[in-house]
Amino acid sequence: MTDLAEIVRAGDPDRHAASLAAPEGARAKLWPLYAFNLEIARAPYVTQEPLIAQMRLQFWADVLDDIDTGAPARAHEVAAPLSALWRAEGLPVAQGQAMIAARHWDIARDPFADDAALVAHLDATAGNLMWLAARVLGARDDAEPVVRDMAFASGLANWLAAVPALQAAGRVPLVDDSDAAIRALAQQGLARLTRARTQRGRVPKPATPAVLTGWQAGAVLRNAGRNPALVRAGGLHRSEFVRRGGLLLRALSGRW
Repeated sequence: MTDLAEIVRAGDPDRHAASLAAPEGARAKLWPLYAFNLEIARAPYVTQEPLIAQMRLQFWADVLDDIDTGAPARAHEVAAPLSALWRAEGLPVAQGQAMIAARHWDIARDPFADDAALVAHLDATAGNLMWLAARVLGARDDAEPVVRDMAFASGLANWLAAVPALQAAGRVPLVDDSDAAIRALAQQGLARLTRARTQRGRVPKPATPAVLTGWQAGAVLRNAGRNPALVRAGGLHRSEFVRRGGLLLRALSGRW
């Protein structure tokens, strides 16, 4: 799992940092999921050819199909450990397939039809990832709404922070980038974050590292709501010191 840890550390340092709050054996369950997420998130952006991007996503859809049918795992540094984890934990293949399907938005470059479509995209990507991570750490079905609320807040915060980069890559990340529309989205995220935190007792303590990945969501969403221009200007990123300090305090307190 050392190689997977390095893949996640290099490509997704925030999730890697949060995973270190878990015991060593639990981290080994998180890293295949996070590495899989990196693979499918990058697929539309490593090439300018839509067909090649689609083929990259299809590879991962086939990996999940193999898991579903019991076919041998593919000889790939991420696919093999992912298959072993998925089978051992009995994870729902449909949720992984939904994560892959959502990434076709990045290939097509079409705008979202409405804010509901953006919300659905975030649930399919950030929502499914955080819920699968929580499941492998021991969360059960009654915790799913809480985890998905936290995932939405976290996913939206990351999305708003990435708006200029997505636009520079030729995507249309927001249905409406007016101040009022951004404030409304930020308030929606904060409402779900508050709801998640009031019900945090439904998430077992061993699953806390899965939801800690959203430790910055509140501050980012509050900044977006107070000053929507920061979203358009790419000014929502927080300093490394503040980010890591906030994670440490939440990890020590267990209050995400």
